[in-house]
Parts: sequence; structure tokens; C-alpha cells
Amino acid sequence: MRLVEVGPENVDAAVALRVRPEQEKNVAPVVTSLAEAYAYGERAWPRLLLDGDEPVGFLMAFLDMQWNPAEDPADRRSGLWRLNISADAQGRGYGRFAVAAVADELRRRGAGRMYVTWETGPHGPGEFYRKLGFTETGETSGDQTVGVLELA
Repeated sequence: MRLVEVGPENVDAAVALRVRPEQEKNVAPVVTSLAEAYAYGERAWPRLLLDGDEPVGFLMAFLDMQWNPAEDPADRRSGLWRLNISADAQGRGYGRFAVAAVADELRRRGAGRMYVTWETGPHGPGEFYRKLGFTETGETSGDQTVGVLELA
């Protein structure tokens, strides 16, 4: 497994990735993430997840972004913004690999914590993130739960 930058040679494969139908309400499609990556520039870190040469997932991290400027303009966070594992590739460890890869990148950049948000309810990824060590902060982002993982 490895992560690669999304570029002209693989953008179509990235955009073609689809999660399970019941998960579609929980995560934006890759094409939306790539548009946001373009808009956020250096603050977004989009990557295609490959197993050999086969695209099996997509992730996007956010880097040192202002969290809630109205409450605390100094609160800057980094974490996992999106995680899309192809419907037919789920349950094989790709999601765990992707989260670990983002954690490694954030550590490399000096972050001590990794944040993630998730939709609650049926088919939501909350249990997945909790099993990986994320704890709920008690905050919400819109209607999503906020979790944090200590990286130290």
C-alpha cells in the first residue's frame, strides 16, 4: 500500500472511486474533495491510496487550518478531512493504513494531535475512528462529531 499525489495521470481513477451506497451521505465524493483541495491550496493534502497499481481509496488531510475563528482565532488544527475507501476494497485494512499515513505526515510536520469529524448514525464511521484511538472532544462541526488522536 502506498499514497501518491493526485495528478493528471490518476485523477480520473481518483474521481471514479465510490464508497458503498449507504455511506454516500457520510463523505463527500472525491471530485468535491479535489475542488476543495484546489481552493485551499497548501492547507489541503489530497492523496490517492494504491495497492500495487490499483486505486483503492482517497484521503485528504487538512494542515494547520483555523478551526473556529469566532471563538478562538489562535486555534489551528490538522487532521483527516476526507477518507473514501472503494466499496469493494473495504474491510482489508486500507482505512487503517490511510489514517496511520496521515498521522505519520502530521507528526513529520510537528503536529501533536490529529483531528477528524464524522457523521453519526447508521453506517457512520464513528466506531472505526474510536477503534483507532480517536476520542470525542465534545465538540461538533456542523452536525458532525469531532474526534482527536494524540500523536505524541
